[in-house]
Amino acid sequence: MPSPLLGRPAPAFALSTFAGQPVSLESLRGKVVVLNFWASWCYPACYEEAPVLERGWQAWRDRNVVVLGVDIQDTDDKAQKFVRDFRLSFPNAPDPSGKVSIDYGIYGVPETFFIDKQGRIRAKHVGSLSDQVFRQHVERLSSEGGAPAPSEASAPSR
Repeated sequence: MPSPLLGRPAPAFALSTFAGQPVSLESLRGKVVVLNFWASWCYPACYEEAPVLERGWQAWRDRNVVVLGVDIQDTDDKAQKFVRDFRLSFPNAPDPSGKVSIDYGIYGVPETFFIDKQGRIRAKHVGSLSDQVFRQHVERLSSEGGAPAPSEASAPSR
């Protein structure tokens, strides 16, 4: 599903993680951000991709890549149980007002955005992520130093 946000600056946000830590998109500038929207009731897709996201985080966290989960339309207790059950060590934050998911045009979960070091959305993936899709986007964005080529910004994420 194409997104009108591809190639554009990612909408800014500031949330608090389930652990009570503040997290904002602005604070992650200069890093590749894998922004994943999920919910504990999203079965089986969110359950399938949770280990993929954790593996990606473990493999790339020391290379200027951040995985950030945003839990939507959920209860804190069920979401925190999901995080514990999958032993997710990357930051996860609830979106209690729904503003972040609205700003990103989320219509279902899971949906994942790959944001470059300059804060632009470069790819969107709808549905459960695979290790291959995660690696493909992260490797490409991590290897970039400067501005992306215009054709890359509009490339579909498959």
